[in-house]
Amino acid sequence: MALPLSPPVFVIFSHLIEEKAGIHYEPRESDLLAEKLSARALELELDSLLDYYYFLRYDEAGPRELDTLLDTLVVNETYFFREADQLRALVDQLLPAMERAPGARRTFRVWCAASSTGEEPLTLAMMLHESDLLDRVELIATDISARALARARVGRYGGRSLRALADADRLRHFREADEGFVCVRESIHARVRWQRLNLMDVAAIRALGRFDAILCRNALIYFRDETVIQVVTRLAGSLTPGGLLLVGASESLLRFGTVFDCEEHAGAFFYRKNPGAE
Repeated sequence: MALPLSPPVFVIFSHLIEEKAGIHYEPRESDLLAEKLSARALELELDSLLDYYYFLRYDEAGPRELDTLLDTLVVNETYFFREADQLRALVDQLLPAMERAPGARRTFRVWCAASSTGEEPLTLAMMLHESDLLDRVELIATDISARALARARVGRYGGRSLRALADADRLRHFREADEGFVCVRESIHARVRWQRLNLMDVAAIRALGRFDAILCRNALIYFRDETVIQVVTRLAGSLTPGGLLLVGASESLLRFGTVFDCEEHAGAFFYRKNPGAE
């Protein structure tokens, strides 16, 4: 059952959610948001969504409940080897080119932002392993959702997560588990560092340090343009000069004025930070 969500209450909730997580809801999505809010409000035995809003804003338990709410709002649609051509070009062409550059470091740092339940960073780890690069890459994966990260840390997958997985990759990188599930081999899974992080948290992003490549794929589509610019600016600040930003195939930064130059490699698009930018 969905509690009534009046236009004024929709506005204050949409502002709260965008402020805390960057996720933007249009008025036409009011019914969808009402369903998700109502599930949490009724769980807390609250009589109205306005009461729920006041609880989130002013109750001592509000911050913890807000984390739970955000877990229900984020979209965790992902799977192994999604948009794999881009990852393959990164592993086969771009990271080796960085490795050959004069003065290159011996270890590269790669950050998978908005990594959801872990399929993307683990796919990248598998490709790096196959190319004998995994030992030279520090791979960090973050997400706003504690629930998604808990699944990623276990490394057990089934169903839709495996829909693009080739039989050879399944044999090479997974071990069979019960009930049709598979687990990522520990030699791969252990090379990813999992961490909870909100892309709205400037201080937390700065604390991660600088990276040679950042993946932020299929997350920007949930943000308004103003938020996209803010997030991309933060990501740019976390890249070394000449570093690479990877976004989803349906996402484009070309209409924004950024410090990035768009490049095409093996049919996939990359955004390279201007070498003169800090």
